[in-house]
Amino acid sequence: MSDYQLALQQLTDSALPTGAFAHSLGFETYIDAGVVVDEGSFGVWLSAFVGQSLSYSDGLAIRFLYEGADVGELDALLSASLLPRQVREASTKMGLRLLEIGTDVFPSAELARYRDLVTSGGAAGHQPLAFAVVARSLGVPLSEALSAYLFAAVTSLTQNAVRAIPLGQNAGQRLLRKASDDVAAAVGRIAHLTPDDFGAVSPGLEISQMRHERQRARMFMS
Repeated sequence: MSDYQLALQQLTDSALPTGAFAHSLGFETYIDAGVVVDEGSFGVWLSAFVGQSLSYSDGLAIRFLYEGADVGELDALLSASLLPRQVREASTKMGLRLLEIGTDVFPSAELARYRDLVTSGGAAGHQPLAFAVVARSLGVPLSEALSAYLFAAVTSLTQNAVRAIPLGQNAGQRLLRKASDDVAAAVGRIAHLTPDDFGAVSPGLEISQMRHERQRARMFMS
């Protein structure tokens, strides 16, 4: 086993206290509208979310950081591209928690510089960048880091859907198995994207995320 494997499992464990359990990242709006109602319809939403929103924002930011892009510039790009306020705040809330956890458990000079930039107000502290800084400092290869990050997001969203729709636990596991193919496809796609692709969105997903802020009743923060 590589030296970083156990650390990566800890970093992506669903029990890591970043607050992911409090966010639907827009699927709760589709539940309220009667569009996401069961295993099949949530699977369609999840596949679209991984292949579009996550690939062109979080996934691409992770790749660019690994390739040497400035973390402060990437942080500003994420803040500008995540237009729905709740999603932007979710990214920074979970990112700030990850920065705190990483500083205590996986300290590095690179992580300290990013946290200092955030503390001084020079950056917002987005989750994918905090993850990428920690993963790179641990020696995790880019492809493994991307796969782990995307699948961790899929896992938390599926767990939230099991509670919210609700779905059975077996349905959740079937969804995760199917989503692993979507994650693999997304990792392959991200490798060939260009800076011009950064922040590309699916309008339907983004509009649902914006509408969630004014939803009459909700379980999640985003």
